[in-house]
Amino acid sequence: MTRWQANGVILFVALIWGTTFVVQQTSMDSIGPFYFTGVRFLLGTVAVLPFALREVSRLYVAGYRFSRRDKLGLLATGIAMFLASILQQIGIMDTSVTNAAFLTAFYVPTVPILALLVFRIVPHWAVWPGGVLCVMGTYMLSGGDLSGLGSGDFWVIGSAFFWACQVVLVGIMAKRTRAPLTVAAVQFFVTGVLGMAMGTVTEDFSLQSVYGAGFEILYAGIMSAGVAFTLQCVAQNYTEAADAAIIMSAEAVFAAIAGAIFLGERLLPMEYAGCGLILAAIIGVQLMPLLRRRRRVAAV
Repeated sequence: MTRWQANGVILFVALIWGTTFVVQQTSMDSIGPFYFTGVRFLLGTVAVLPFALREVSRLYVAGYRFSRRDKLGLLATGIAMFLASILQQIGIMDTSVTNAAFLTAFYVPTVPILALLVFRIVPHWAVWPGGVLCVMGTYMLSGGDLSGLGSGDFWVIGSAFFWACQVVLVGIMAKRTRAPLTVAAVQFFVTGVLGMAMGTVTEDFSLQSVYGAGFEILYAGIMSAGVAFTLQCVAQNYTEAADAAIIMSAEAVFAAIAGAIFLGERLLPMEYAGCGLILAAIIGVQLMPLLRRRRRVAAV
């Protein structure tokens, strides 16, 4: 898979995640955030597990064994996903789909900073202006008015840091283990188990509540978790975490469109301009490294 193909896959991932904001919000009419998160990601685990087991078997035959450090890295990836998912899910109960998408996008500038400071991964320079454009674009997409931030918005802001951790860790672990499907399955399982465990302490569980949120759980579990997060793990084998974060910020655009279609939320001209800035950032982070490479070839 080429870098362009990988980034195209990530854009498709952003489409799925953007539309998932809608079902995340509507599901809260029937089920609590912990049980929703737990059931959703356990369903994602079931969807990916057969492929992950086949991948592990192939690596085992090739002589590869997961080290203790690999296992700790996989666990850390799962914990980061759980914290990001549950904070976002709690927050979306008390904010709009568009606001949630905008505030989640704060992970975009956080990813290259985290990758540089903690893991010494130096991103291409185009990532920095791209990250700024994404924040500006998502701010405009939110209507340019954050004066009315409520408690739900602050929960979502908190989730952005852990989404950044998850994006960086997925990129590292997928390349380190050469087992992206296994990375996906493990992080789903850890998130699902933690969600169910916390749900038993804080929420009432019933099959009726699961049935009431059945469509939302199926969509978020199979499409968002089983398909999108797995594709993220695979695609990040072939592109940098900072690039992936900028492209995935397009989920804010798709969330706004989905909110308009399914929840009656409407975009103003300023919000459309925000979509344009995000698109410009995505195109820029793709083209700048390519132009630099062509200049080097021409110079030779």
